[in-house]
Amino acid sequence: MKIGVLALQGAVTEHIGMLSALDAEAVPVRLPSELDGLDALVIPGGESTTISKLLSDYGLTEPIRKLAQQGFPLFGTCAGLVLLAKKVPNLEMEPIGVMDIEVKRNAFGRQVDSFEADLQIPALDNGTFHGIFIRAPIIEKAERGVEILCQLNGRPVAVRQGKLLACAFHPELTDDLRFHRYFLDLLTGDRSSNNPASHSEPLAFYHSEPSASCHSEEAERPKNLSQNKPRKQARDPSLSLRMTRQHHPGDDICKR
Repeated sequence: MKIGVLALQGAVTEHIGMLSALDAEAVPVRLPSELDGLDALVIPGGESTTISKLLSDYGLTEPIRKLAQQGFPLFGTCAGLVLLAKKVPNLEMEPIGVMDIEVKRNAFGRQVDSFEADLQIPALDNGTFHGIFIRAPIIEKAERGVEILCQLNGRPVAVRQGKLLACAFHPELTDDLRFHRYFLDLLTGDRSSNNPASHSEPLAFYHSEPSASCHSEEAERPKNLSQNKPRKQARDPSLSLRMTRQHHPGDDICKR
């Protein structure tokens, strides 16, 4: 299968690497014509305002929106989550807006407040998933038909709506292929919905409707990256994304 990765800004190389490791043909997408022949599109993490402006400048917003409305699979991480949401307060540009969710940008604070947490995501099987949150958004409301895949401290951080998948963290900055494999399985029909969410009531509904197994109990006190020991180097040494006590390995990715 041929998967496009929106290549206007953000963690493009990392997503291409993950998809290639799963034997998918992964290609960068910068122009509307490059959407032709794709089986799906990934919208990477980065700066949501910058990406949304570039989407508009390059004439990509409306073509991607129309494809999604026709059942075309999309996967958004961090800024990608923001751009897929129908409602994003304080976003200067219009998002793609195809998922029935409301998202708050930079919900955990500034860049210095970035952190990691082990997440419970039953849909992925095989234990926890290590989430890297960099100026991460959070999902504040979800309409009926949106499936909550994971919560952090009672707040949804990963959701699915049909063949639309989005998360607030950066699976592309780990060595864990399961989240990308999950997306590819949506394309082939190997994944069915297990846990549909209900309605659009704020926050309180998130504590009760999703199954308890998707709560990340061990993330009640997430590890702040500035207090943690150095991480190993990212997969691609050329990106110079080495973790130090002062610098997150994804900081440069989300700015470029």
